[in-house]
Amino acid sequence: MIEIILFGLTSFGVGLSGAIVPGPMLTVTISDSVKKGPIVGPQVVLGHIMTEIMMMIVILAGLGWIIGSKTAALIIGIGGGAVLIYMGYNISVSSNKLYNTSNSTNTSEKSGIQHGSIFNGIITSLSNPYFFIWWASVGCAFMYKGLELAGIVGLLGFIIGHWSADLSWYSMISFFSSHGSKIMNDRTYKIMMKACGIFLVILGIYFVISVLNII
Repeated sequence: MIEIILFGLTSFGVGLSGAIVPGPMLTVTISDSVKKGPIVGPQVVLGHIMTEIMMMIVILAGLGWIIGSKTAALIIGIGGGAVLIYMGYNISVSSNKLYNTSNSTNTSEKSGIQHGSIFNGIITSLSNPYFFIWWASVGCAFMYKGLELAGIVGLLGFIIGHWSADLSWYSMISFFSSHGSKIMNDRTYKIMMKACGIFLVILGIYFVISVLNII
């Protein structure tokens, strides 16, 4: 039992070390939270978890080698880079008012916003080549280590530890980003959105160039 707890804590630490690295998911969490509130963090993580469940199924099915292949890296790098460039462009040209200060948003719009954050969690995960590299190496190793340690219970220890790291970090980022928006004027908001958008565009270009260099 102690081994499983320690394994879960180790999974939390490894997951947190990956979560705090700046990337598309962090950028989208910040930009969405400023407009939509602190609920964005958990919603983005929910979308991210959906993609990770898919990755775990692929690995357990014995197809982990596919996500680590050069062909997959090429497709993911170019396709993902293009998606990030598009998302970055949309964010940078956005001139919407702060969501938290708007009183004209109706119920259907709120529903769309919530689903949008979950979708962004999925897209930013799938468009990041390093997400697949991590799962083809570190994630795969931790999964099999958990199974070796205590079967399904060990695997659950890894999953709980890993997802707790993502949820705690992105919830905190979302909370502080949304509360900062309450004292943020439109000009500061637009500057922040442009900065987030430009970062995603640069990241997308970097992903494409990095993949082309390995061909």
